[in-house]
Amino acid sequence: MPTWLGLGLLLLSTVSALAQSIAPPGIPADRFPKPSRPVASIISDRWSSEDTRERIGEAANVMQLLGIRPGMAVADIGAGSGYYTVRLSRRVGATGRVFAEDIMPDYLAGLQRRVTTEGLGNVTLALGEAHDPRLPLASVDVALLVHMYHEIDQPFGLLVNLLPALRPGARVAILDANRATLQHGTPPALLECELRAVGYRQVEFHPLEAGAVYLAVFTPPAQAPAPASIVPCRGEAAR
Repeated sequence: MPTWLGLGLLLLSTVSALAQSIAPPGIPADRFPKPSRPVASIISDRWSSEDTRERIGEAANVMQLLGIRPGMAVADIGAGSGYYTVRLSRRVGATGRVFAEDIMPDYLAGLQRRVTTEGLGNVTLALGEAHDPRLPLASVDVALLVHMYHEIDQPFGLLVNLLPALRPGARVAILDANRATLQHGTPPALLECELRAVGYRQVEFHPLEAGAVYLAVFTPPAQAPAPASIVPCRGEAAR
């Protein structure tokens, strides 16, 4: 009879093989400049307890602001323990698709168990890299990054390598705390500056939780910039 350790290793192997086969590698990380500001470390697969988040209606509010509806395809980038993944799955329904992406195989293994237990047949797991989400071509209507942008080691690479996965009219939405990156947040001016450096344009900005948190929505560029042309943000915006 297999041990729990053996089953866990098998699950990790299956998740890795399945997720990595979703899309070919994008532009290598070393082609992109590093951000000119600190990058926070990854410390947990969740931002806060789900009960706490549900009490303030976090996911419901964000999905309402983004107009998430049945049939849409949404990428939950940095899915962690799956707070958004399971709620997006229910919102987009059987005709929709959720790509639950993360760079931590153990997070995806735990999320796979949750997806299986809850019978979420419209969720596809994706094992990405810090510079590349490895998502299928032209597959995503909304890419959602929740409380993790400040932990992205190579944001310029991720934003460029995300572009092929976006469908016409797609949006990129980022939810983060309004504080310094080393305090696990991203100042709004810094976020707007870094996405603008890659050609994204901010089209919506929603302060939440009395301004402590915000949701910023961007449209992607029509064409990916050359990595060498990207200039990291400096000065006030880089703090």
